[in-house]
Amino acid sequence: MLAIGCRTFCVVSERVWRQAWIMIARPVSLICRKGLVAMLLCSLSGHAAERWWSDPVEVTLSGSGTNRVELQGAVDRVREDRREGMAFLLEHMPEIDRGRLPGALLLTHVDLAYEAMATAPWGRQVPKEIFLNDVLPYACVNEPRDDWRPRLREIAMPLIEGSKTPGEAARRLNELLFPLLKVKYSTQRKRPDQSPLETMESGMATCTGLSILLADACRAVGIPARIVGTPLWANMRGNHTWVEVWDGDWHFVGAAEPDPQGLDRGWFVHDASQARRDEPRHAIYASSFRPTGTTFPMVWARRIDWVPAENVTDRYTPKAKPVAEGKSRLLVKVLDRLAGQRVPASVEVVDLTDPTLTWTGISRGERVDLNDILPFEVGTGRAYIVTARLNGLESQVRVEVGEGAEQVVVLPLSRQRFLGLPSQACYQVTPVAPVRR
Repeated sequence: MLAIGCRTFCVVSERVWRQAWIMIARPVSLICRKGLVAMLLCSLSGHAAERWWSDPVEVTLSGSGTNRVELQGAVDRVREDRREGMAFLLEHMPEIDRGRLPGALLLTHVDLAYEAMATAPWGRQVPKEIFLNDVLPYACVNEPRDDWRPRLREIAMPLIEGSKTPGEAARRLNELLFPLLKVKYSTQRKRPDQSPLETMESGMATCTGLSILLADACRAVGIPARIVGTPLWANMRGNHTWVEVWDGDWHFVGAAEPDPQGLDRGWFVHDASQARRDEPRHAIYASSFRPTGTTFPMVWARRIDWVPAENVTDRYTPKAKPVAEGKSRLLVKVLDRLAGQRVPASVEVVDLTDPTLTWTGISRGERVDLNDILPFEVGTGRAYIVTARLNGLESQVRVEVGEGAEQVVVLPLSRQRFLGLPSQACYQVTPVAPVRR
């Protein structure tokens, strides 16, 4: 009887404790759940109350998918005095970047851009809209997005030491940066639209890659800079890309083509002066991060229409003096062999009617832009002997110059045919040698 009574007592006690636990635990659990919900709602309401960004920025954040946590992190951590810059980048960010850009990359670009302007001697002279559109952005066109600003700032700062204006600093960068980095013009580059770090790693680029590198180096030290280019010169010889820097107004410079006489000079001045504003393929465009209603025409990526641009043709058309009446431009290109590589040879042009009229110059080699061709201004309706000499080799051709604005002569120093296909445009793919048959 005693044993039975003990078992009954234990069972009853267990039931009592279970019911008591349920009575205590359920309210506690409910209280915890309600507390958690309240905490979340409080957090969200607090976040909404602290929201500092505009509706367009919210559209970007909402459209970033799973990457919102990255972009939101950048928004939350940016310094209050730099919020305008962060908002500018997010508001005008290309849709393709919304779902992939790390928040840390945006923060780095914003912080270093503001620091560069704070330390640059010309920082206070740069209008805010120029800073936002042409110093702050993390990209020029469609190049791969990478964290170029810290490295380029470290490299470029010593090169511009003592510069008082953005123009002077840009000239020094163009003169010193490329030799320092051992970067040269070459059609053997990986692709035309390389990022700065890709170009620095490979040591080679064509005009677009060189221009992106120079523009970003300028931006890294607070020099407003942008990419400029034409899809096709009016003379139909090809396309080209270069850089503009802001120094009270916009001035142009050929990347890796420094001119000792300063800005607004270059081999392409005459070609640019023939541009046509109302013909899209012959116009000149400057890149923009802020939408403009115009698209930057990228020959290397024709389907991309999300890079904004400004038509700046009118700024270039008066740059060069027109060819005098009765004159024509004779352009001479020298190759090492038939369909071979360009070489820097001594060139002499002699007027057959009056041999006392002669012109001399050095042809362009492979380390300069493909559209940079040695020019001579000669009389029309006359015959000339053009001679090229290099390392004991000589090539000569008779040329009849007609009434056209310009004429191109190509002289191979050897008649042996090269089995590769030389690139004939800035953005042609790397040449591949054909198979012998």
